[in-house]
Amino acid sequence: MTVLRIEGLTVTFSTDTGEVPAVRDVSLCVRPGETLALVGESGSGKSTVALAAMGLLPGSARVSGLVSVDGTEVVGADESGLAGLRGRTVSMVFQEPATTLDPLTRVGAQIAEVVRNHRPVTRAEAARTAVALLRRVGIPEPEVRASAFPFQLSGGQRQRVVIAMAIANAPGMLIADEPTTALDVTVQAEILDLLRALAADAGTGVLLVTHNMGVVADFADRVAVMLEGEVVETGPVEEVLLRPAHAYTRRLLAAVPRLAVGEPERAGHAGQPRPSGNITGPATAGDVDGPRPAGEAAHPEPAGGAENPEPAGGSRSPEPAGAARRSGQAGAARRLLSAGDAEEPAGPEAVVELRGVCVRFGRGRRGVQALRDVSLTVRTGETVGLVGESGSGKSTAARVALGLVRPDAGSVALFGNDLARTRGRPRRSLLSGVGVVLQDPVASLDARMSVAQCVAEPLRVHRRDMSAAQRRARVAEVLELVRLSPGLARRGPRELSGGQRQRVSLARALVLRPRLLVADEPTSALDVSVQRTVLEVIADLQAELGFACLFVSHDLAVVQEFAQRVVVMRAGAVEEEGPTLTTLLRPRTEYTRRLIAAVPVPDPVLQRRRRASPGLEAAP
Repeated sequence: MTVLRIEGLTVTFSTDTGEVPAVRDVSLCVRPGETLALVGESGSGKSTVALAAMGLLPGSARVSGLVSVDGTEVVGADESGLAGLRGRTVSMVFQEPATTLDPLTRVGAQIAEVVRNHRPVTRAEAARTAVALLRRVGIPEPEVRASAFPFQLSGGQRQRVVIAMAIANAPGMLIADEPTTALDVTVQAEILDLLRALAADAGTGVLLVTHNMGVVADFADRVAVMLEGEVVETGPVEEVLLRPAHAYTRRLLAAVPRLAVGEPERAGHAGQPRPSGNITGPATAGDVDGPRPAGEAAHPEPAGGAENPEPAGGSRSPEPAGAARRSGQAGAARRLLSAGDAEEPAGPEAVVELRGVCVRFGRGRRGVQALRDVSLTVRTGETVGLVGESGSGKSTAARVALGLVRPDAGSVALFGNDLARTRGRPRRSLLSGVGVVLQDPVASLDARMSVAQCVAEPLRVHRRDMSAAQRRARVAEVLELVRLSPGLARRGPRELSGGQRQRVSLARALVLRPRLLVADEPTSALDVSVQRTVLEVIADLQAELGFACLFVSHDLAVVQEFAQRVVVMRAGAVEEEGPTLTTLLRPRTEYTRRLIAAVPVPDPVLQRRRRASPGLEAAP
């Protein structure tokens, strides 16, 4: 018996440039109570398969094959039949909660609406059910948070709200598209335990789309690996992750960042990203993005999994050697530094400094103490990792550093200037020295603008003396810096893959040559290969341009590779801080030790042992 059956699924998109194959002859099945993980690089077709199972592919898609959910045929079904199926028989957790939730409706009301759509309950009963679901997915103070709007929650909390909506009606089939992407490792473990219990107790089948091999090892029963729209390997999780048969699977696993524990020599050199090889297969025709860096898929996955796919066909040029690539980037960086503007004056050693900062949102019992006496410093040329659980205050501390949140107590110095005492044009000039890369590039990039317009926007705001020709030249320079083809400048953000969109965000952040880069979960939604590419780009540019970086992340393995110092936050306060090797290899506090122990490892046998014995260390 199967709750999801896919046989010979083929999906082709009609575009202005012709027909684009996205999925070719895919066959999968999920049994009740079983979890099948669908893995592969961005653009491999994972999300297209997931959307096909929900009947959510756009009108430009031509679909053939069989897709059946709990015996109901999805391909060719009318909208009324699909409406009764979705949310009750099959539900989906989407990757980007910012585009899933209504920003103008309180989260409790949104969950209650899902309940009332499929159950004959009163508004009061639905509201109580919504609070219970928020409690079930680990939202603190669910009675209070039910009245919050999505923007008042952290990224991880918003994702948990989306999961609460998906499980509201106990569906027989749950499709989870990167369900733990925005969650810290401890909450990730809790959510996986919740989904595991749902599968075991209710017999719910789960199709898990993810790039996190640790999550796959921890949660999946079977694995299917996709490359360029085809399933290239499938089997039990132990067999695929420990004894992969396909060369692509082996290369994909080799790119997974692994958290080292124990003595410092086991961790390598923190702050220096490891080199990575090209793990993508050959490109296809019409590849206008030219030779891709390691980790970019041949067919960037359209935003939302199906819109505006990139043309296919043709062949790819060889990947340039790392030294040659870095040499080219160094030249581009020097050209950008020498172009147009005068040299930035030498600043103080501390680029940004928070001292005793306290922030409270709201008043009375509904108020939330977001930061408690937080002090941290980021110095010229260094990367400081800011880690902690969702809601620990990481993003709030970053927003304070950016001048977006005014502290109730304490001080913030940016380039030696007190932000609280700086107003008007001097303040705008000061903030022009800060670049920001946000967690969700879909929400942060204006879909109505082209890539070139998005990147040039800071120039129009802060460099009004520049001509249109000078802006175009600067945009072309910075796109080259982040390893994007100038041909992408005319596209819209939704026509790019996730990795390309994130690099557009990085280009926009660097176009003003900032002295401080604030990166808030810049790689959380990216597959491991594209993640490594983005981190290498940031590291290369930091080496050339010398900016400081405040790197907010819940991925301890990435922080260990990328940051020189780390600050661990808990419940709005600094739990501990110090050099990365010292703090993550020899943590002083029990909280940090729990964070490290919660990091899943991409070895299903070891991960099961660690789950059974929480004190067991991660694999080196």
